Amino acid sequence: MQSKLSKNMTVLLVLLCGVCLFGCAGHDTGKKVVFTTGFAKDEVFRINKDSCTLPEFMVYLTNMQNQYERVYGSEIWQKDLAGANLKHSIKENALARIAQIKVMNLLAEQRSISLTVQEQDLVKKAAQQYYTSLNETERGSLSVDEDVIRGIYEEYALANKLYHYIIKDVNPEISDDEARTITVQHILFKNYSLNGKGERVPLSKAEKQKVYDRALAVEKMAQSNIVFEQLIEQYSEDKIGTYSFRQGEMDPAFEKASFELGNGEISDVIESQSGYHIIKCISTFDRDQTDLNKVKIVEERKKEVFNQVYDEFLVTLVKQLNQNLWDKITFIQDERVTTYNFFEIYEQLFETNQTNQTNQTN
Repeated sequence: MQSKLSKNMTVLLVLLCGVCLFGCAGHDTGKKVVFTTGFAKDEVFRINKDSCTLPEFMVYLTNMQNQYERVYGSEIWQKDLAGANLKHSIKENALARIAQIKVMNLLAEQRSISLTVQEQDLVKKAAQQYYTSLNETERGSLSVDEDVIRGIYEEYALANKLYHYIIKDVNPEISDDEARTITVQHILFKNYSLNGKGERVPLSKAEKQKVYDRALAVEKMAQSNIVFEQLIEQYSEDKIGTYSFRQGEMDPAFEKASFELGNGEISDVIESQSGYHIIKCISTFDRDQTDLNKVKIVEERKKEVFNQVYDEFLVTLVKQLNQNLWDKITFIQDERVTTYNFFEIYEQLFETNQTNQTNQTN
């Protein structure tokens, strides 16, 4: 999916795990209580004292639906994703995201974190801009007015503020060695076959020996200065011939052998979980990619710090899902309902404000 779509979910939602708090996807963390009675008719779920109404949920769901359709077309919903219905997956994803926002607002309240007057003004401006962008059909289908939109933006902004507050002091020093990316080429000889179900079946000892002997023969050719790319094309059983990666991203055996090579060096035959490899190092260091990796590693560390705080708070909460209403919620199928820019408007206003503040400081 295009980068704009992921960006629109903001750094907060990209960094947080996409686990549904009600046990509908992945694993559930903390207390779980599912009720089908005692809810208001448009109350989708309740977390402690905080609730999510149907109009709030539909803003999230419909914007996500239309973002996907803008990239892939409406026919995307006719396809399955890894055996699961994509509509169902997006619906659960929307539930997980808005539930996380609700949890974070409760945590912000516990820590006495609130929006400033300036942030409230930005929220009001975002709500006006988004509500104005909706046509009458969209307003009716979503059952929203400007106050509802403002409330959603307030919670969204407060959750982002909480995240940045918790990770504000996380700024670890990352060395070049920890962050560096290397680039290698390889020739793979698989040590398994596939059965009718597509499952891996290990080769017998005798079969593995034949594969290993073939790998040794090709390694000798590689060491004798035969063009490595030709050997990849002729012998490799991997569709990918070149990999760029940093530490912790590949099979440990493959990674260890790769990082021990210098530019242009070729490894002995090594075995990973996928089979036997002959590896040639193309580059041991890429300055630009290393700098990008440092940023990525810092964000990973921030995520770890935040998730520890978040998870500790999450287990203290009681979550209640209105199962009857949840089962009835479906996508809006109306060609006049095309709204997609709820998150975009937030990003534009708050990022512009942050840029202006930075320029004033400088």
